[in-house]
Amino acid sequence: MEQYLGVFVLIVLGALFAALSFTASRLLGPSKPTVAKRAPYECGIVPNLEPVQRFPVRFYLVAMIFIIFDIEVVFLYPWAVIYSQLRLFGLAEMVVFAAAVVVAFAYLVSNGALDWGPRKRIQPTVSYERTAETTLRRLPPGGRAA
Repeated sequence: MEQYLGVFVLIVLGALFAALSFTASRLLGPSKPTVAKRAPYECGIVPNLEPVQRFPVRFYLVAMIFIIFDIEVVFLYPWAVIYSQLRLFGLAEMVVFAAAVVVAFAYLVSNGALDWGPRKRIQPTVSYERTAETTLRRLPPGGRAA
């Protein structure tokens, strides 16, 4: 149990630091709430209306791509540090890992995960050729038009 004493002390110190930081901020910081201060802040743009729709899925896809590359960097750094000890095996494993990341990225890009512009509307193809279907008036059975 003595082995975990250091970890326990660090957890307690971290919790105390967080609690003291919040308490000091609340007690020592100025508190003059206004409508502008309570309004949501997004990229410096003042919202005129409440949002009528949810975030698009593409927002989350870009976030997932970011996480994938963060994880790749987390694994690449230690690999680079001990590359000389791993030799060919380490190189082969990293090539497999990098290939999996590249394939996942290619899949996301092919599905339009990074297309943020307006959606392209497909124009229907309209034929302006004159055919018997478009020019002849169809008569009801019996022969005469009403």
